[in-house]
Amino acid sequence: MNAPAIVARRAAAALALGLVSAGVVRAQGPIPTAPPALGKLNALTLPPTTRSTLPNGLRLMVVRKADLPLVDFLLVIRSGAESDPADRGGVATLTADLLDEGTTTRTALDIADQQAYLGVQLGTSAGFDQSTVVLHTPRAQLDSALALFADVVLRPSFAPADFDRLKKDRMTQLLQVKDRGTVIADRVFPAVVYGPEHPYGRPTNGTEASTTSLTRDDVARFYATYYRPNNATLIVVGDVEPAAIAARIAALLGGWSRAAVPGMRRVRPEAAAPSTIHLVDKPGAAQSSLRAGALGAPRSTPDYFPLQVMNTILGGPFTSRLNRTLREEKGYTYGAVSRFEFRRDVGPWLARSEIMTAKTDSALLIVMAELGRIREPVPADELDKARQYLVKQMPEQFETTRDIAARLVPVALYGLPTDYYNRYAERVEAVTAADVQRVARRYIDPRTLQVVIVGDRSKIEAGLAATRVAPIVRRDLEARPVP
Repeated sequence: MNAPAIVARRAAAALALGLVSAGVVRAQGPIPTAPPALGKLNALTLPPTTRSTLPNGLRLMVVRKADLPLVDFLLVIRSGAESDPADRGGVATLTADLLDEGTTTRTALDIADQQAYLGVQLGTSAGFDQSTVVLHTPRAQLDSALALFADVVLRPSFAPADFDRLKKDRMTQLLQVKDRGTVIADRVFPAVVYGPEHPYGRPTNGTEASTTSLTRDDVARFYATYYRPNNATLIVVGDVEPAAIAARIAALLGGWSRAAVPGMRRVRPEAAAPSTIHLVDKPGAAQSSLRAGALGAPRSTPDYFPLQVMNTILGGPFTSRLNRTLREEKGYTYGAVSRFEFRRDVGPWLARSEIMTAKTDSALLIVMAELGRIREPVPADELDKARQYLVKQMPEQFETTRDIAARLVPVALYGLPTDYYNRYAERVEAVTAADVQRVARRYIDPRTLQVVIVGDRSKIEAGLAATRVAPIVRRDLEARPVP
């Protein structure tokens, strides 16, 4: 049979299948016009976590999940970009990137080859509050995989050639993102909210200037200062016996030497400024990148659950107020969200969207209106849907060993109680409409809202000024004021 005939036959088969499927749907009755009633909230029950501490101060959290022969290890170092020296931004992330680029006993190629041979996955990263090393391995390769993991953690070489290569790659990345409005907005927003002296006001990957100044000694110093067992927690999830795996870890990591670790540098964010529109010109931009927000709360806040429910209503899922209005009703954007970034210190909250240029001013007015409306009493049905959403999406975040390990990171990092997830549904369900209104009025204050818009100034500035939302300050790509 020739090719056109094959294509025709397949198309006919697909059409027939579609007609049959349509017939089945019709046979089942009319399509519902309303969503089904929400079911009862179900609590999540996780396997117990076995905790212990090695003599050198390394904390262990082990969860046995024996349904599949897999094990995940996740080492959490309780220091990240917030510990970068002010003039050495990006050193924490560069240190993490270099860990698996070579050790005193293995080259980067050796590490990659052994991962492929064993069928394991090894990765490193750093955020504001933490640095991490992760290992995903089949149970059968546990001993060899753990030896590789320990080598990367304990004996990174930071070879000059590897440092120079990754530093060059970092500079290339920083130059590339300067042309992306969404990245520019994400860099300028924290800078104007926190100010230049606060570590949360600087990008985790640093700037061109800070990266240029980084040396191999900076990386080695960061590692020697913060990568200490008494500043770390090792999370283990999978087909292991807690006592047996603790003994294996002690044999491999027990010689890791402890040392005094500097505490987090507490820098007070700049005082909340009056509401301002910070406009960054990007000539020819096809859309405007909008960020609007202010200081939020630390992860330790007792308002955590009310804030989660409130944000779910405002800009969490697809059906949230911001997305429904800006996308579904107005068609100004492909999506709009809001979030609170909970960290060890006070994290930010923000609403964000990418808006068609011609509707930038109209979209800003809608965002302002929704931020004002969330401060009003929330209808009971909307509150219930938000609580249901938060609880019902939780179980899917614990399906795999990797999922569970990732979810235990905030428990290790922020000292959450051991029953945190088992009581999650209970805590969410306890949030009332009064709680939502209280936290909305406390944290979302239009008088101190900082709005960052990156777009074609020649096309959007006049419209933004006409909104009278706030005075406009022009800024460059590094958040510096410009005429």
